[in-house]
Amino acid sequence: MASSVNPPRGMRDFLPAEKAQRERVLAVIRNTYRSHGFDEIETPVMEDSDRLHAGLGGDNEKLAFAVMRRALTTDDLKAAAESIELADLGLRFDLTVPLARFYASHRAELPTTFRSIQIAPVWRAERPQKGRYRQFMQCDIDIIGEAGPMAEVELISATAATLDALGLSGCSIRINDRRLLASALELLGFPAKEHEPVLITIDKLDKLGNAGVISELRNRGFPSGPVDALEAFFDRPTTMEELPFGEDSIRAQLPDGVNEAAVSELAAIGLAVDEARGDSTPIVQFDPWLVRGMGYYTGAIFEVAHPTLGYSLGGGGRYDGMIGRFLGTDVPAAGFSLGFERLVDLVELEGSIEVDAAAIVYDTDLSPAALLTLKTALVARGRRVTLVPRPKNMRPLLESLQAQGYQQYAYVSASSIDSDLDFKPIG
Repeated sequence: MASSVNPPRGMRDFLPAEKAQRERVLAVIRNTYRSHGFDEIETPVMEDSDRLHAGLGGDNEKLAFAVMRRALTTDDLKAAAESIELADLGLRFDLTVPLARFYASHRAELPTTFRSIQIAPVWRAERPQKGRYRQFMQCDIDIIGEAGPMAEVELISATAATLDALGLSGCSIRINDRRLLASALELLGFPAKEHEPVLITIDKLDKLGNAGVISELRNRGFPSGPVDALEAFFDRPTTMEELPFGEDSIRAQLPDGVNEAAVSELAAIGLAVDEARGDSTPIVQFDPWLVRGMGYYTGAIFEVAHPTLGYSLGGGGRYDGMIGRFLGTDVPAAGFSLGFERLVDLVELEGSIEVDAAAIVYDTDLSPAALLTLKTALVARGRRVTLVPRPKNMRPLLESLQAQGYQQYAYVSASSIDSDLDFKPIG
């Protein structure tokens, strides 16, 4: 029986036309990031297993693909309580942990404020389903060494410009701050030790709704007093429609007495981004219960929302404590990542077909040397050229060439190879 020829579950092949579209979208993302002053780096696809499981990656650590040590013995296998003990390496599950290690390794060679681009595949042992893959691309920008809100402003501005360049209208960037979340929970009566598990449930607001979140918190045994206070807060009357984005609108969506420094800083970030864009429709929106699942965030957090989707197109935030795990001293850092696989299907780039791509349809009695000489001359003039033997039925061939991005073709025979080519449009 023949073996399966499909790629592994959760991983995909891409046909030439699909690959070309992905590369066009990546080029727009990369060029926009670069125009905003970010520089591209590259890190290995694998990191030490201990580093990937050091508590930096949250739940993603559980999804890391392990790479087993070489030359394992039967005794090694018997002695291991868990399979992870047999691994010394693992495939990266995101690009942030590798960046932290990269910066710790090369700090002396980098500028004081380092703006990086990483565009590369990552791997997670997800349960494959629509929109979730085991291998997927991430497009990250990060700023390391900037402690003030200018880092967040630059990251959000560059991301908004990228969405504009891709022609994605209607997107918004939701923002919050982990300090505001902690402050709100404290004011509602939740003790600090319960903040993280409570936030795990609050992070499901989009799926469960207010009532579902309150029900889950009760079922999980959290104290009734704080849960009642949160329920009452959810059910309070609001007049948010009358308040433009700013400090007043942020305060109005949170319990009285929240962290004022975080309120001011977050408002300044959003107002700076919208003012710089000069668009009549603000792109930044405050979301009082935006959580972001990664426990390493220490300040502002953000996500890209699209009106037609029930999931985000990317996100990020400030993670000032991560690099210190490698250096022994904290270094301020913030980053924003676009989820490429979710993004690419929404993008339709106009003018993306190569206008100088041409097919030479040739008679099979022509010599290889003559055809290659002709092709070389056309390539030297800046064209993209493919050679195709002339079939009996031209229609399927032309349809295939058009799908591959070719717009012109010309016949070549022994009698016409020395003549000027008569290029005809395809389609």
